[in-house]
Order: sequence, then C-alpha cells, then structure tokens
Amino acid sequence: MADSGSNQLHLDARIAELQPLRRTPAGVPIAACGLAHESKQIEAGLVRDVSVELQAVAVGDLAGVLASASPGMRIRVAGFLAAKSLRSRSPVLHLSKIEFLEGNENGVQQEVCKEKG
Repeated sequence: MADSGSNQLHLDARIAELQPLRRTPAGVPIAACGLAHESKQIEAGLVRDVSVELQAVAVGDLAGVLASASPGMRIRVAGFLAAKSLRSRSPVLHLSKIEFLEGNENGVQQEVCKEKG
C-alpha cells in the first residue's frame, strides 16, 4: 500500500457548471460539477491575480447536497485530489465537505455546512 501522505485541498469557489445527479450500478449517488476560483495571492512578495477551474465530484450523501445547489452559487469546499481515471491523469477534487456561502448581511457571511459522515 502506498504511503498515506497529505492530500487535502480547501477552496472557495463558484459553481460554474453542475451535472445531473446520477447513480453507480450499485446505486451510490454521484454529483459532479465544475468549480471556478478567482483571488489575489501573494507570491515572492508580489500580489498576483489567480484563477483556476477544477472538476469536482461528491459521492454518497454529499452528492445530494451538491445536487441541490445551482450554478453561480459560492461555496467553500474541502477534499482530496485524485486522477480522473486510469487513462486520464487530470485531477478531480473529491469533496468531503461543502459550505454554501450566502449573502453578506451586516458584514457577516453566513455559512451552511454539510460534511461527509
């Protein structure tokens, strides 16, 4: 078995696209989406505009949570990266936590958190 080194990603993003909920042959629910992130980051002492798009997938109960979202919604996610398949080594973020970031009333950002049980 391979070393169980660190593989955790935390990201604030916007749902760019959302695919319909589907099920594996064993009946396990799966929801997939495209996430878009934009921010300013500091690199080598300089401010840099950063943007990235990343495919993500939620399995099991968390798939229902993701499927209830809508494109354009802002979310905070956590999960691990894995290759899309044996043939495609492109990274896919496998979600373990989803927080819906709603509004910004009175300077307080509300969060609704759903975590993989």
